[in-house]
Amino acid sequence: MLFKDITILDENFEAKKHMNVGVKGETIAYIGSEMPEEDFGEVYDGNNKLLIPSFYNEHSHLPMMLMRGYGENLTLMNWLNTKIFPFEAHLNSEDMYWGGMYGVAEMLRYGIGATQEMYLDYNALGRVFRDSGIKGCFSKCVTWFSAEGYKEIPVYKETLDAIKDFNDPKNDRFRAEISLHAEYTSTEKIAKGVAEFAAENGLSMHVHISETRSETDICRARHQRRSPVRYLHDCGIFQVPTVAAHCVHIDDEDIQILKEDNVTVATCPKSNAKLGSGICPVCSILDSGINVAVGTDSVASNNNLNMLEELRFLSLLQKVDLKNPEVISPKELMYIATRAGALAQQRQKCGLIKEGFKADLTVFDIDKVYMKPEYDVLNNLVYAASGTDVVLTMVDGNVLYRDGEYPTLDIERINYETEKSRQRILGEIAETQVPDLEEK
Repeated sequence: MLFKDITILDENFEAKKHMNVGVKGETIAYIGSEMPEEDFGEVYDGNNKLLIPSFYNEHSHLPMMLMRGYGENLTLMNWLNTKIFPFEAHLNSEDMYWGGMYGVAEMLRYGIGATQEMYLDYNALGRVFRDSGIKGCFSKCVTWFSAEGYKEIPVYKETLDAIKDFNDPKNDRFRAEISLHAEYTSTEKIAKGVAEFAAENGLSMHVHISETRSETDICRARHQRRSPVRYLHDCGIFQVPTVAAHCVHIDDEDIQILKEDNVTVATCPKSNAKLGSGICPVCSILDSGINVAVGTDSVASNNNLNMLEELRFLSLLQKVDLKNPEVISPKELMYIATRAGALAQQRQKCGLIKEGFKADLTVFDIDKVYMKPEYDVLNNLVYAASGTDVVLTMVDGNVLYRDGEYPTLDIERINYETEKSRQRILGEIAETQVPDLEEK
């Protein structure tokens, strides 16, 4: 495909008008102001359009699409224990597959071409990536409280099977990795075992860290005054490439550890705000040189996967928290949402509009009343545009969303299957809550 006469964000995130971008196979093969001599097939009219690298969602739980709006106005632990965990107890692999496919549809609609997933079933997530065409990493989160070691619990074999079934050296579009859910949902023996296994097998890590003040305080009480960051470092979790989600309640010592261990922080501003968890100190983290990416978290705590909205929240929360309107520029936000996410997944040839890089591209329609006048298209994109202005999402040169259509997804089937799962689960939950009248 040739994107003709289109405005682009170049590799330095500078807007350039009247450019032509040619895609050949999976790769960006041409960028220039002149029309290329080579035939790239379909010519896409770029008039009043903006081409950017596709967004990376670096912390998400796709199958939780089934729980959008199910638990509202609750603290994190109350929300988890009274709504989310009871619902998840009734999920099977098919439920998670169809919920995941629905989540992919929403991500593509909002220009997200890659995601970092953590959930309850390797097989369901692997099938979602395989069948949908989206890019990213996925893992089944390890939660375990008994005395066993990691290699003695079921998820150990499930991880080995997922690596064998889904990881292909010839196709790096998606891969199974490993995740420890959090400090507070596992034993130290398990955490150390997960870390050891990841290092032995060259897997990257995904983990929740310091999402709430109480999580941090309880961890310090439980682990000789060590913060979750210090504790997980001591367990060896950060000896492999790691994405640490949230990092709301961290201090200077934590930031220094994260920097030395080359951890990527995935901030989730909307979810953290909605659950009243707090504001991640993104500016301090950035100033230290740590790679910062952004995640939506799940729609159960967000409640959408609108990446532009996420970026806007990120910017505004930092400005109000620091009482400084100069922090985090639109250019920095776009880097965080694209290139930083690619680097978090060790994808060196992704996240930029640059010749030789993978053709992971998103097109915005900028012919909107709220996008005029245009002094700086990037300012308008971040502060005025809508996520629904996305008109095309491409991954590895394949168009996965275009003008309301999904070439790789059967939306009607997905909608039917997810609603069937939701109704069944609600019925099962209701049955467990009905009092036993015979005993009374």
